[in-house]
Amino acid sequence: MPKVNINVPEHLEMQIAQLVEQGEFVSREEAISELLSTGIRAFKTSGPIDDDDRGFEDDGMMGHEDEYVF
Repeated sequence: MPKVNINVPEHLEMQIAQLVEQGEFVSREEAISELLSTGIRAFKTSGPIDDDDRGFEDDGMMGHEDEYVF
């Protein structure tokens, strides 16, 4: 599996750590993988529909620069 390095705001890191501590996920890595997968699935089903097949590169993020919307 490829490795990816990301920087997330401290409040998101705290929420991920809390989910792991509560037993929602076995590890931090599992939490991040599952949350990203869920976000991508949600984006695909409810995101913008475009006739041209340009992918994610021009879609940008919703919200502020340091927020990730899932």
